[in-house]
Amino acid sequence: MRHTMMDFPLTIGGILAHAAKVYGGTEIVSYMPDCSTHRYCVADLASRVARLAGALRELGLQPGDRVATLMWNHYAHLETYFAVPAAGGVLNTLNLRLAPDDIVYIANHAGARFLIVDDDLMPLYERIRARTSFERVIVVPLGGVSAPDAFSDYEHLIAVSNPFANGEPIDENAPVSVCYTSGTTGRPKGVVYSHRALVLHTFCISLPDVFDLSMRKTLALVVPMFHVNGWCLPFAALLTGVRLVLPGPHLDAESLFKLLADEQVILSAGVPSLWHGLIDKLQASPELRAQLSPALHLVVAGSACPESMMVALDRLSIRATHAWGMTELSPVGAFSTLKPHLAQAGSADADQALRYRMKQGLPLPFVEARIMTEQGTARWDGESVGELQVRGPWVAAGYYGDVLPDSWSDDGWLRTGDAAHIDAEGYIQITDRLKDLIKSGGEWISSVALENALMGHEAVKEAAVVAMPDPRWQERPLAFVQLRAGHHAMADDLISHLSTHFTRWWLPDAVEFVDEIPKTSTGKIQKSVLRTRAAELRSRLT
Repeated sequence: MRHTMMDFPLTIGGILAHAAKVYGGTEIVSYMPDCSTHRYCVADLASRVARLAGALRELGLQPGDRVATLMWNHYAHLETYFAVPAAGGVLNTLNLRLAPDDIVYIANHAGARFLIVDDDLMPLYERIRARTSFERVIVVPLGGVSAPDAFSDYEHLIAVSNPFANGEPIDENAPVSVCYTSGTTGRPKGVVYSHRALVLHTFCISLPDVFDLSMRKTLALVVPMFHVNGWCLPFAALLTGVRLVLPGPHLDAESLFKLLADEQVILSAGVPSLWHGLIDKLQASPELRAQLSPALHLVVAGSACPESMMVALDRLSIRATHAWGMTELSPVGAFSTLKPHLAQAGSADADQALRYRMKQGLPLPFVEARIMTEQGTARWDGESVGELQVRGPWVAAGYYGDVLPDSWSDDGWLRTGDAAHIDAEGYIQITDRLKDLIKSGGEWISSVALENALMGHEAVKEAAVVAMPDPRWQERPLAFVQLRAGHHAMADDLISHLSTHFTRWWLPDAVEFVDEIPKTSTGKIQKSVLRTRAAELRSRLT
């Protein structure tokens, strides 16, 4: 039987066109680097996007050309999210927190022709300028001063250009953007996203049991827009009519609290390290909680949410939800919203609910998940641990410019590198990164389980556990601990705390107290650095 549906392409431009017609008056708020506030509406955004797309084409941008950005979260960066694809280009967001060598590598590997850069980030650009080959550098004059003569001025280009109107339909399988992994193991790797993949992903994360987006919500986009398309939340906000608040570079606890309070934010999402300062501030001054929206909902993703953080947010009457994803998944793959029968009231039920909330969650629709062991595909029994593998319409099938077959199974599933199990309800529980599991005397120890228990101690702010080489047992756990300000604890105190949760042979052989746990530019713990320190410590002991 022949279908009778229109062959209508799914494109990012379609999202903006819908938003401009239906949600044109919805406000977009940007907190700027100079602490001023920029406000305009979706209709203004759409008009400027058309002119920016026109400017890019007038400068010579051709379909498929890459346009890099070095920008904070604000209105101009949001404009590039839509204008570059509208002009047929591919957005290449550069992570401004990476080392200059990595930024140079990513820009050159992606082959970016143009760069759009915030004026206050020009010192960073100057550090990479000699090793990159951008044909055109466009400066966003956030401070109100025009760009130097050697560069193009972003606002001037928009003011003098004609709106771009592409008469040709855009192929929904054409690329929209290319984002790079954080490079925790080797060089960063590029993932190219198509219009179709991002539109489908955007629809899915807007669902009630995922981010639950609607025109009744105010969303603070604190996850950096240079990181995996800002978790696709910029697209989802426009699709659903969400009032959008962009924080600029201001993510310290004081600035974050002010933004959440002043704009009465209902939803935000970020890595665990982002919320530590906010929790400490509210615990120190509980009366401040009343200034925040009573419906405030924080999504915690990027790395595992400590149980102590979930409990602390509960006590502050702030709803918290765990989520999981990867750059290769565009990035959201699972969301830990509870099924109704798992969210019943009662003390015993509350303990069960917390256990489920700490899991990575249910796979999103169209994301197929499986657990692979040496014996084959494992059952969803909540016990069989193996490698988590996924596939779906927004799951990458390869990396840009490279062939790395080890990242995909022979039958086309993405190998996540996570050790996990899936229970009968469908909830994914990641027990560790495969490379972070500790093999002691032939038995496996989960570093994540030890870390979560350590962070349940009142004196511990953050903790990381890695394998330390051992001549007898092959590997033994070593804990790195950062204490909370004003708190004190000895190694024996923490080991005693762990002994109430784990069998004796799981307990770390030593605890190293550090001023700070090293992290990547996206807030993930750099365990490779800690493993090097652990090996050095073992060599000193022997």
